[in-house]
Amino acid sequence: MYKDLVYQLVRQIPKGRVATYGQVANKLKMENGKWKISPRSVGFILHQNKSAGVPCHRVVDRNGRLAPNFAFDGAREQKRRLEQEGVRFVDEMHVDLARDSV
Repeated sequence: MYKDLVYQLVRQIPKGRVATYGQVANKLKMENGKWKISPRSVGFILHQNKSAGVPCHRVVDRNGRLAPNFAFDGAREQKRRLEQEGVRFVDEMHVDLARDSV
């Protein structure tokens, strides 16, 4: 139901930037402040993505951690794609959210 909305939001994340699952979910909050969709559900939807047109590599967890089960070949591939876009890392598995978050 929310899959297309999640994909639409993720397509808006610019190259060289990242968003967290929670940031994506927050964009889908209802007027009463409750989530229409949880951050965990955002991750589940993105894990099922098969389209290269949805840059799901730009979404990380709330601590900037890469997705170990990234749909397109795991965290190493996610890191490679982000590094190509200029995203900086604080260690092997965490992006610098202070610098590169939307």
